Amino acid sequence: MKLSVKSDYAARAVLGLARHYPNGEALRVEDLAAEQNIPANYLVQILIELKAQGIARSVRGKEGGYLLARLPAEITLADVLRAVHGTVFDTPALNDPDCAPELKHAWQRLQQAFEGTAGSITFQQLLEESAAKEKMYYI
Repeated sequence: MKLSVKSDYAARAVLGLARHYPNGEALRVEDLAAEQNIPANYLVQILIELKAQGIARSVRGKEGGYLLARLPAEITLADVLRAVHGTVFDTPALNDPDCAPELKHAWQRLQQAFEGTAGSITFQQLLEESAAKEKMYYI
């Protein structure tokens, strides 16, 4: 299974917004794009999708930009993947009447495992992992 560049960019965008969440200020698209190394034109499209799903919100005006619509602890990796792709894990075999039942069951188990794992990873956890890593001392 291979996730798209769009999935990666959407996750990076949300992580970037999560890092700025505590200060409550909207982040300009250009700044977020530069910080997360995402093409700004593509980021705008992703942010529109994230906004439509209630993950991000926009602020107009001179101090405008984007910020998270919810707490980082309330946003999972599965939420972000669903926002840009719909179903997190999908295969035509799940709806194929010619697929062997035992194989269909295996695909369902894989789908549940993927959904469960992606749904258990919050952006707050990712922020905490990053903070813990920064506190580590290297010899």
